[in-house]
Amino acid sequence: MKKLSVVMPVYNEQDTIEKILEKIKRVPIDKEIVIIDDCSSDGTQDILKKLEPEGVRVVYHTYNKGKGASVRDGIKEARGEFAVIQDADLEYEPNDYLKLIRPLEENKVDIVLGARFIKGYRGLFAHKMGNRFLTWLINILFGAKLNDYATCYKMARKETFDKLSLKENSFDIDVEIVCKALKKNLRIIEVPISYYPRSYAEGKKIRWFDGLDAIKSIFKYRFFE
Repeated sequence: MKKLSVVMPVYNEQDTIEKILEKIKRVPIDKEIVIIDDCSSDGTQDILKKLEPEGVRVVYHTYNKGKGASVRDGIKEARGEFAVIQDADLEYEPNDYLKLIRPLEENKVDIVLGARFIKGYRGLFAHKMGNRFLTWLINILFGAKLNDYATCYKMARKETFDKLSLKENSFDIDVEIVCKALKKNLRIIEVPISYYPRSYAEGKKIRWFDGLDAIKSIFKYRFFE
């Protein structure tokens, strides 16, 4: 069994997919890379098919199911003791895996979040305000003290992710993971990570209406799930 499964949902990332994979491969940790291509239409699939013989495992969706569905399918495919969610762009630094996995190996926590904003915010102003509000809302409703619920970097034991019984298909997978973990009283810590935000012109996909969906999901997981 590999120590770490890197679960990467991918949709139309032909400009960055090879670069991020090279960065992941250089991280000195026993790992596997599991890619879920969410029916890309920009040439990403052609790149991935060339990379599969190099040890990258790829699952291809036959239609676009959403990031959450891709994350869920990736976790199902994972064979490592631990799993981490990795975006296919260059906003996150894979070398941070080494910091994230340490408290899990020491069995001090159940889930580690890679917090982007502990040392100050970098990125689009609208995202700053949206993330602050949504994180504040989770903190109020669940009695938590989180800095960045929406971070891509969520790492836990594979069995921990399995026990959350994840169902979301959209970006609300971030809400679901955090809210279910808080509701189950799992031990969560945040570790500061590097973050290099991209613009919409560079391919950023989340939009303002995803924030509205997140609000509904937060209330759903607090009071109805």
